[in-house]
Amino acid sequence: MRVVRDLHQDAAPYEVLMPERQSRPFVFNSPHSGTAYPQAFLEASRLDSRAIRRSEDAFVDELVAGVVDLGAPLMRAHFPRAFLDLNREPYELDPKMFRGRLPAYVNARSTRVAGGLGTIARIVAENEEIYAGLLEVEEALQRIETLYKPYHERLRKLLARTHVDFGFAVLIDCHSMPSMIRGQDPRNRPDIILGDRYGTSCSPDLTAAAVDALEDLGYRVARNKPYAGGFITEHYGKPGKGLHALQLEINRAVYMDERSLEPTADFARVQADLTRMAECLFEVAGEQFGPSALAAE
Repeated sequence: MRVVRDLHQDAAPYEVLMPERQSRPFVFNSPHSGTAYPQAFLEASRLDSRAIRRSEDAFVDELVAGVVDLGAPLMRAHFPRAFLDLNREPYELDPKMFRGRLPAYVNARSTRVAGGLGTIARIVAENEEIYAGLLEVEEALQRIETLYKPYHERLRKLLARTHVDFGFAVLIDCHSMPSMIRGQDPRNRPDIILGDRYGTSCSPDLTAAAVDALEDLGYRVARNKPYAGGFITEHYGKPGKGLHALQLEINRAVYMDERSLEPTADFARVQADLTRMAECLFEVAGEQFGPSALAAE
């Protein structure tokens, strides 16, 4: 965790790690791995510094960073999901969280809002309330205007440029999941879940290639259940227009200690395996969509 006074002055809200030359029609995205926590946000929270981090996709950006050397860009947020969730509609907000009236265009009735996990989340894992009191409406709208919208604008431009350069674009949206969910047997929890919105956001061949690559590497892989892909996968995945989006959800116990929030000895192996998976996807994309995806310079 990094405590910052201002996300714009003390820490860039997000960044794009670009290869020397983008030689792959892929964009990797890690919207939930940020660790820069604004001081005012922490002061408004009722949680301690460990509990507030329970919704972080810790180290996911580092796990997939090897794709940059292979010619694919990686975009990542530096602010945490608990502060602002980029994998939601821009205005999924819970009126009960705020002092004052929300604008009429806000989506206050989504299932994600009902579960406490809107664009401005009410809870972290295990249903722990984040805030000690009500927030000002203006605070929520400011986060959306100054962080959410610029992030998605940059991601759209990155995908559009990739689409123009290669004739198609593939977004791999990277996340992690807790190893245990209340009421579930952790032994039945897959190592990795791939979500393609039940075949509507990504070419089935690309999804199948990812499944095969990961299973060949020894991982237990599930498809779409219980995570079929969130707003990003649904919003950017338009296979009919040459835009594919696949969500990658990694079980945290595979690569980190969930209590200490530190990587385990398996971290480097998982990192290397995800790079191998990416190489397999690059090859399949080249075979399916054209030779440009195979360029490796």
